Amino acid sequence: MKNKINQLAGKLAQGKKNVVFTGAGISTESGISDYRSKGGLWERFKPIYFDEFMSSNSARIEYWRRKCELYEQLDNAAPNAAHEALADLYHKGLLDLVITQNIDGLHQKSGLPDEKVIELHGNTTRVRCMSCDAIAPLDDTLDRIKNDDPAPNCSCGGYLKPDTISFGQSLRENDLNRAMTASQSCDVFLAIGSTLIVQPASLMPDIARKQGAFLSIINLSETSYDKVCHLLIKGKAGEVLPHVVRRIENI
Repeated sequence: MKNKINQLAGKLAQGKKNVVFTGAGISTESGISDYRSKGGLWERFKPIYFDEFMSSNSARIEYWRRKCELYEQLDNAAPNAAHEALADLYHKGLLDLVITQNIDGLHQKSGLPDEKVIELHGNTTRVRCMSCDAIAPLDDTLDRIKNDDPAPNCSCGGYLKPDTISFGQSLRENDLNRAMTASQSCDVFLAIGSTLIVQPASLMPDIARKQGAFLSIINLSETSYDKVCHLLIKGKAGEVLPHVVRRIENI
């Protein structure tokens, strides 16, 4: 493990453009449930597809009921040592961009600027109108739900929805294009806490590797890139990344 940490630290220290890709595994260390594992959210709740949300008031009511149930877990979550280590890398000038599948906003809470985080699946702390595209804080909408408005609408009449990508809803093209461009031009592509299965996000490590980037993975479970990456570290991000940062400080 020590040799691998030293190798990753050296590559990050040399890299002029380092890109990090994060999945649910980095946030489970902050107490946030993931989706696919046993006991995860998909096992507890049947997903509500985007077209259901848009066509059925009862589906919207159920969607928001679940949101209220999960809100306390997300609201109480704080960045862990892995998030903080990535923020340290950014402040050292060694992190160009974070691409994340997570919707919890913990990268920004740790100190990363909004413009340095591409949230492929959106951000659950915001609400977006499906008609006029207006953005509002989640708390405002939750207050309305508590006051007997179970599926709130925007002032324009459009449906309000957490600013996240639901099943059957397309990723935002601008976010996807930025992520693909960053993957094509990075020196180091570090994937953390993701099984790298979901497309199109799963294509990015391959794009980076084929363009000559050093592909490294930190994850507890197997990924589809374990046999082709340049460096694989089996471990918790919150334990591994602080060691990497400390090693960089001694280079």
